[in-house]
Amino acid sequence: MPSERTADSAKHIVIVGGGYVGMYTALRLQRKLRGELRRGEVAVTVIDPQSYMTYQPFLPEAAAGNLEPRHVVAPLRRVLSGCRVVNGYVTKIEHAKRRVTLCPAGTSTAGVPERHVHYDRLVLALGSISKTLPIPGLAECGIGFKTIEEAIFLRNHVIHQLDIAESNPDDAEVRRRALTFVFVGAGFAGVEAMAELEDMARLACRWYPHIDPEEMRWVMVEATDRILPEVGPEMGRWTAEALRARGIEVKLDTLLKSARGRHIVLSDGEEFDAGTLVWTAGVKPHPVVRQSDLPLDERGRVKATAELTVDGAEHAYTAGDNAAVPDLTETGEFTAPNAQHAVRQAKRLADNIVADMRGRPRKPYRHAYVGSVASLGLHKGVANVYGIKLRGWPAWFMHRTYHLSRMPTVNRKFRITADWTLAMFFRREMVSLGELERPREEFELAAGRPREVPAAR
Repeated sequence: MPSERTADSAKHIVIVGGGYVGMYTALRLQRKLRGELRRGEVAVTVIDPQSYMTYQPFLPEAAAGNLEPRHVVAPLRRVLSGCRVVNGYVTKIEHAKRRVTLCPAGTSTAGVPERHVHYDRLVLALGSISKTLPIPGLAECGIGFKTIEEAIFLRNHVIHQLDIAESNPDDAEVRRRALTFVFVGAGFAGVEAMAELEDMARLACRWYPHIDPEEMRWVMVEATDRILPEVGPEMGRWTAEALRARGIEVKLDTLLKSARGRHIVLSDGEEFDAGTLVWTAGVKPHPVVRQSDLPLDERGRVKATAELTVDGAEHAYTAGDNAAVPDLTETGEFTAPNAQHAVRQAKRLADNIVADMRGRPRKPYRHAYVGSVASLGLHKGVANVYGIKLRGWPAWFMHRTYHLSRMPTVNRKFRITADWTLAMFFRREMVSLGELERPREEFELAAGRPREVPAAR
């Protein structure tokens, strides 16, 4: 197996993961260590399967067509011009040997072999993946809402369901199934995704003469007794009432029991068919952390100190969703897995790496949660920031303003602002590009291969 090393004189910092923590840590390191990087004394490598960082708070707007999908991602190679970006999957981390095992891009398609990458300092920033349960049919019929690919798929899929209903005006069963949309999990991802997509679908119905918006059924399933716990009980209740006023069914204290064959069975006894099932019921640390010799807690998170080092491991650092970071503002608790903490932890982590390299003391991460904002569709939102509770248009405006300010690069800020400005004068495009999932189908037909009828989506 090939092994990769930097020049003997260079201190190699490897960052595993190019999400919030990975990208922002690398960005700060290339600023703080500008001189060392230029002189070849330090090298920074970021390893991630994708060549971009997705700004997840804007995924609902990308799914609804308010934003161009490419504008809610930051290209790593452009942003991290002082670092090396390697696309591939890390399969094993051996901190005792100071190396990671990497399946680089092209491993499966071009026969590229796995290789070892050696390092002096490690930053583990793998983030999280959707936390699923062994529910019959979920893996076959469900989809998450954590990536730009999932957001694009859902936009195309929802519009395609309208196409199905419009094209089958006399088949009540097909129409009912196509126009039923189920979202499981009422945190930020679930509520914002459902609200934005429902808003989009309702608007799209004006171009579907055989579909009455009231025919659509949107169901939010939540296992606990409230939604959006981050904004507090009062605003959570208001959000549930606002969604119900729009005709959205909010089912609290309810579990998804089965989804086999897209037949939804709920714990309250109700059963029905649904063409769409979106799973947003929590996250769990990336499974690669278990393929390491680093200490983990009972939930599979890397044990971290308040200074964002790995507990008991020299020259190893971690933060974000894959780390159990002590919350110094609440004794005994850990920081929540959200972007607000991840971005701030990345800056502190990078500063502590620089401090270690220059022989200075590290500083602990401390951040009091300032509150939360959520979008509920165009001109609708809810917010609880510094104890100030807002809803409706002011909360929606705060949501957009806050997240625009946090979007990396001036380039992306301008592009997002341009998207919003154009949306004031032109309506959203309501076109399903589901064929993107089968790009070779037309060429295969031209080459003489019979066209296959795609499975129901």
